[in-house]
Amino acid sequence: MIIIGIDPGTLIAGYGVIERNDTTLSLIDVGVIKNGADVSMPLRLKKIYSTVCSVIDTFHPDEFAIETAFYSKNAQSALKIGQARGVSILAGVNYEIPVTEYSPREIKKAVTGKGAASKEQVQYMMMAMLKLKSIPKYFDSTDALAVAVCHAFKISAPRSGFKDWKSFIAAHPERILKNKR
Repeated sequence: MIIIGIDPGTLIAGYGVIERNDTTLSLIDVGVIKNGADVSMPLRLKKIYSTVCSVIDTFHPDEFAIETAFYSKNAQSALKIGQARGVSILAGVNYEIPVTEYSPREIKKAVTGKGAASKEQVQYMMMAMLKLKSIPKYFDSTDALAVAVCHAFKISAPRSGFKDWKSFIAAHPERILKNKR
């Protein structure tokens, strides 16, 4: 299964493409989409959309994962990231790829074990998990890989069908160890 992960941004957006085979993850491609601050927003969005489409055309991913917008103190930044997310999601939807969104905290927790992990910790884990030969120049690219890896973990995790531990225990009392004193 091939998964594309997107770390949205209007000046620098990251993308990462990985392959998941049974128990292994491997890197297919990683990069960034760079826009100049002097470029108008419509042209930035066009470049993001066309680059994501090009990556999809090249690697034919089965799944599309993207980071959700985080809420910052700067409303303008949040709106711009929302626009970058929108054109990225549109690219996935236009290619009829299932799109899944993950919060930054959920992504960090999935790849490092800590929802408050630093970008350096995420980068280190991507280097180790995907056996990257060199450190990518931008955190945006390793963040995008982390989005894809998070999705790979989420779709491969067994689903129990139980809403909580209490209902699981009620259905499987034989799996509970009794303390015999």
